[in-house]
Amino acid sequence: MIDLEPARRALLDSALSHIPFDGWTNKSLAAAARETELSAETMARAFPGGVAGLAAFFSAEFDRRMADALAAQDLDAMPVRARIAAAVRARLELLAPHKEAVRRLAAYSAMPGRGFAAVRAALATVDAIWRAAGDSATDFNYYTKRGLLAPVYGATLLYWLSDETDGSKETWAFLDRRIAGVLKIPAIQGRILRLAGRIPTPPGILKRLRKRLKTA
Repeated sequence: MIDLEPARRALLDSALSHIPFDGWTNKSLAAAARETELSAETMARAFPGGVAGLAAFFSAEFDRRMADALAAQDLDAMPVRARIAAAVRARLELLAPHKEAVRRLAAYSAMPGRGFAAVRAALATVDAIWRAAGDSATDFNYYTKRGLLAPVYGATLLYWLSDETDGSKETWAFLDRRIAGVLKIPAIQGRILRLAGRIPTPPGILKRLRKRLKTA
């Protein structure tokens, strides 16, 4: 079986030079195919979904590059909060040369019929961030952690797109504030549950309380 990853990466890297001008369109993909001198058959096999496939690969590719960048850092010496911040920052810094392409992708993903793919890509990115940070949870915490980080990453990405400060320093400050706020939630939930456990409470009410806190 032919490995199509080199072709996909070549097409993506070439397309990224056209997307700021032509958007996430067949025009950008066709220009990339011409520049890389790949046949129409190879392009079709690399991205059978066309532009939608290119957009999905773009997200997955930068998840991979983020993980590679973090592998060179001593994450074990960092607290969880710092690991997550480092992962989010690494991904956005890798995307910095392609900021206009990311902005165009946000507009492309907002069009009717593309929301599910955008959500799936965002959840894959959040999962990649936690895994790169060393998380190996497989129980309910797996979903809780990703559910808490998803809005943090989404909000930070949008903030970054409009941040014109030197080195995106305001984005990193925004990210730190959001992470600090999110990390307080599990602690608050734990205190409420411990308090509820000390007070005589009908079993049904306590069960509902636990369920609501887990899904909060």
